[in-house]
Amino acid sequence: MSNKLAFSRLTATAEEQEQLFQQFVAVGYDGLQLKAVQYLPYLHEPNRFKEAFGHLPGVGSALIAGGNLDASSIEKLQSTIQFASAIGTELIVYCHGIPRADVTAADIRKYADLLSNLGIEAQQQGVKLSLHHHHNNPVMYRDDFDIFFNQIKEGSVGLTIDTAHLVKSGIDDVAEVIRSFGRVIDNFHMKDYEQGEWRVLGQGAIDFGPIFASIRDIGYTGWISADEESGGDILQGMKDCYTYLHNGLL
Repeated sequence: MSNKLAFSRLTATAEEQEQLFQQFVAVGYDGLQLKAVQYLPYLHEPNRFKEAFGHLPGVGSALIAGGNLDASSIEKLQSTIQFASAIGTELIVYCHGIPRADVTAADIRKYADLLSNLGIEAQQQGVKLSLHHHHNNPVMYRDDFDIFFNQIKEGSVGLTIDTAHLVKSGIDDVAEVIRSFGRVIDNFHMKDYEQGEWRVLGQGAIDFGPIFASIRDIGYTGWISADEESGGDILQGMKDCYTYLHNGLL
């Protein structure tokens, strides 16, 4: 298997974060994709982050960020890009937090232009910017993906595919999206979904067989992260997701 496997999980306490940081390598993961709460305390002190966690290989393989692309959130994203560059992060995964009902096709094109410029700025610092589509975010419906990626400057912004957010948004053919946008996909967030709830991989209603097949079909060799949001035990979730991904991608 040539893909790199990562894990991502929101932590509510210092104890949970320590468990996450200390156990991911032992379980078998190559990296962590950090939620904002896990790196923001160090945003303006990258050396302090490296002193605390630099001995853990892959600890900041991606940073998950978000905002509405107003002036203050753009400034925060630029600070995150600088932080990512300083600690050796490869990828910033950006969640665009504006309700889909408030957005037109023209708005999506405008956001694509903004993110293109920010993506080029990130590349100049050795970091890639990847759009993380979400349910009830501007890029939500199938046509939104075409509008956005037809507008971006070539090579400036990648795509993080989130299996459960696609299904929650009414897109059942996840494999089609993967095949159609293979040229821009640079990250996966894999999670399961059933009856309105996020599930541990393999414990929900999503059929991952066609999804794994489409990943192989496009020749993808980058990061694939279990984005575990079920709320269950952290260590057990890490183990279950790793086994499911490892077996499915063989």
